[in-house]
Amino acid sequence: MEKYRPLTIGELTVNYPVIQGGMGVGISLSSLAGAVAKAGGIGLISTAQIGFREPDFAQHPKEANLRAIRMEMEKARAVAGDGVVGFNIMVATKDYPEYVKAAVEAGADVIVSGAGLPVKLPEYAMGSKTKLAPIVSSPKSASVICRMWDRKYACAPDFLVVEGPLAGGHLGFSHEELEKFMADRADADVCYDRAAYDAEIKGIIQVVKEYEDKYGRHIPVISAGGVFSREDMEHHMALGVDGVQVGTRFVTTVECDAPAAYKEAYLRAEKNDIIIVKSPVGMPGRAIRNPFLEKVQGEPEKIKKCFRCLEHCDPKTAPYCITMALIRAAMGDVDNALLFCGYNAWKCNKIETVDAVIRDLCRE
Repeated sequence: MEKYRPLTIGELTVNYPVIQGGMGVGISLSSLAGAVAKAGGIGLISTAQIGFREPDFAQHPKEANLRAIRMEMEKARAVAGDGVVGFNIMVATKDYPEYVKAAVEAGADVIVSGAGLPVKLPEYAMGSKTKLAPIVSSPKSASVICRMWDRKYACAPDFLVVEGPLAGGHLGFSHEELEKFMADRADADVCYDRAAYDAEIKGIIQVVKEYEDKYGRHIPVISAGGVFSREDMEHHMALGVDGVQVGTRFVTTVECDAPAAYKEAYLRAEKNDIIIVKSPVGMPGRAIRNPFLEKVQGEPEKIKKCFRCLEHCDPKTAPYCITMALIRAAMGDVDNALLFCGYNAWKCNKIETVDAVIRDLCRE
């Protein structure tokens, strides 16, 4: 079988059509993103509480995060060389415009933005060469974002990331929408209605074609969520997308920024340990079942400090602080943490290199 074509986004070209998904807090930082970029893919640094290791983080989280954006990009560049490196920035982040502007100033090649529709993203990156990609989950959301960017900024996305229901972390679906594609069954081949979501991906590609014709350029569509194996990659590419975004498979790599205990939690996980949880911000998410999740189901964890991470989090009603739960994961305290993951995390069975993962996915 022929090798996949390189992925081209404007003047940017990478050898392999693989984007590494942004994973926070502290899972995809400079080490992982730099390694993926060096290996010929696109590496993404997550800005979610990126400055959690800074000495003043507890007192000044935003300032620590903005400072860390620059620092992590500098470190990623040192690893990546001429490779393509960018950021994943959640729309739900408090002070979102400042994070986007900091990423642009740090020299991001790309910004991928979801957890809400990034309707004003072009405004915050105006005049830069940074390529911008919204994360969408349906033809409707793709149409809305393309129409708004076209009308307000006379532009179209540089590329789109389509995130499906098998993705990790916060999901771009309501619980009701998830039920359209998932069922409470043990067999992965049964529980996921692949054909139904394949139709959504094809619908998004059709939406994008309208704006390709208007702006006279190709707008790559990247498929994400559940891409773990070579077979998964082949299936997604056959739908007509230009590339895939992969998160979970990169967690158990040597280069991933996650601590050893976090990676080991993935290696130990069984299929029935991968569950849908309700985030403190009300969004469904996917995580590994552990003592922490069992504990907070019955007894909320007292929140002593608000780190002002997400717009729609109310510390008065939240069952736990998502910042602290994710920081504990990033520090290796996995029994007292929220362990976000993709649906296929239970398939992780070894520690491998970033280069080996990309070559396996791309049939080399």
